[in-house]
Amino acid sequence: MHTDFELADGEYEFLRTFVYDHSGISLGEEKRQLLYSRLSKRLRKLSLSGFKEYCQLLKAGDKDEVLYFTNAITTNLTSFFRESHHFDYLANTVLPDLMKLKSDSRKIRIWSAGCSTGEEPYSIAMTVKKVVPASWDVKILATDLDSNVVATGHAGVYDLERVEGMDKALLKKWFKKGSGVNKGKAIVNEELKSIVSFRQLNLMKDWPMKGLMDIIFCRNVVIYFDRPTQSVLFNLYAKVMHPDGRLFVGHSESLLKVTDQFDLIGNTVYKKRVTV
Repeated sequence: MHTDFELADGEYEFLRTFVYDHSGISLGEEKRQLLYSRLSKRLRKLSLSGFKEYCQLLKAGDKDEVLYFTNAITTNLTSFFRESHHFDYLANTVLPDLMKLKSDSRKIRIWSAGCSTGEEPYSIAMTVKKVVPASWDVKILATDLDSNVVATGHAGVYDLERVEGMDKALLKKWFKKGSGVNKGKAIVNEELKSIVSFRQLNLMKDWPMKGLMDIIFCRNVVIYFDRPTQSVLFNLYAKVMHPDGRLFVGHSESLLKVTDQFDLIGNTVYKKRVTV
């Protein structure tokens, strides 16, 4: 196969270490071609001679390039109501339970960690609007490492094929048809957007949020982390959750032998373990 650049072993090792140190993402040898294909375009755009020069750019701490590099190596596969059983469980069990527990404060805080382009937090928001009375104070924090996908979520503008599998009543209620430059697009309405806040966040760095979370969605995120990093992350989640907090993880993920802070209560749904 003809390639424009050579990715030497030392350079790949540097990039793997850089990714791990900055984001916690663990890249195995099987990801070498993926990294090559994503970064070779960048090398051509920057008119660089090869990966050695690109590694030097990252070593120099160029903030714009570090951000681009981080965005390039993250994978953003998502859809509205992905793993639909989670949203059924959220609507039928978790939210009703929380409403009983928090009937005095009438406040619920939810975090979509690894929100990608916004489909997950907006799906959570639609579920909340269906179940929780409008008089309640509900806020959803949506964060991702990739600043580009965070911007997409914040804009709330989607190609029609992204919403074509959605329930027609939900689509009619929470989206409007785009016009002008957004013709052929579906746009999230302002009422739904008002309860979701999008922020760029590296899970391996300091978390700026104040207050405790009632629900955390961290789905199909930790599959990119090694077990020690997963353990650190889930233990941190436990620290920022209310005693009755619920954690949703991806269909291929498990907390078994990773943390003792949660108990399995549903299909990849966990409850924070209360220690006496």
